[in-house]
Amino acid sequence: MVLLSFDIEEFDMPFEYGKTIAFEDQIGISVTGTNQILDLLLQHGFKATFFSTVIFAQHAPDVIQRIKKEGHELASHSYYHSKFDVADLATSKKALADLFGTEIMGFRMPRMMPVDEKEIALAGYLYNSSINPTWLPGRYNNLNVSRSYFKKEGVWQLPASVSRLRIPLFWLSFHNFPIWLYTLLAKNAYRKDGYLNIYFHPWEFTPLDNQEAYGFPAYVSRNSGKKMVERFDRLLKWINANNYPNGTIADFIAKRIE
Repeated sequence: MVLLSFDIEEFDMPFEYGKTIAFEDQIGISVTGTNQILDLLLQHGFKATFFSTVIFAQHAPDVIQRIKKEGHELASHSYYHSKFDVADLATSKKALADLFGTEIMGFRMPRMMPVDEKEIALAGYLYNSSINPTWLPGRYNNLNVSRSYFKKEGVWQLPASVSRLRIPLFWLSFHNFPIWLYTLLAKNAYRKDGYLNIYFHPWEFTPLDNQEAYGFPAYVSRNSGKKMVERFDRLLKWINANNYPNGTIADFIAKRIE
């Protein structure tokens, strides 16, 4: 099964590069990108999981309702995107459940940062997808973590997919690798693990090459905006052409429990 997920959040990434961006623009850019994603998923018949911060959900209720209406899963991306308290695990779960009208089963830490598994369990989550089992300088050092799903502290852990050599198949790889190379690595990972768990962000589907506004390096802004829409469309076509089933993470975990 192919598990597509999207971290929908306040677009605060420019702050990491010394830039400022108005809160209204943070929300507006993510709303625009999320609707483009939903259009593509609907066009190609995909169901996916959307990890939302409470702040984004509160300021984008129409998008949240569209996610629900079109049969996707909503999961927690904590309360805020750029600050975290352990209490946010439980408060974000409840707030999103109230907004979405159904139980929130999963959690993903912003920026895939470490999170205490015992606290995840205490907050009542079924699964956690906050691990990138690779090594990236200054970001991740998880080569000792299983590349496949496992259980810890009573919670299912679903790491992001990597190749057999631990090359991450996340959003930056998709932007920077040729499509043929990305799909080759994805196919090999699927054959080994029996599934793919890959994630993106809505702001990738909007132009990111404005240096004055964002200050992003080329490896972040490359193939964003219209090019990202086109590449993602090709990815969905490739998944369907290979007859890989798709679904939400909650559905995938439910099949492991049966």
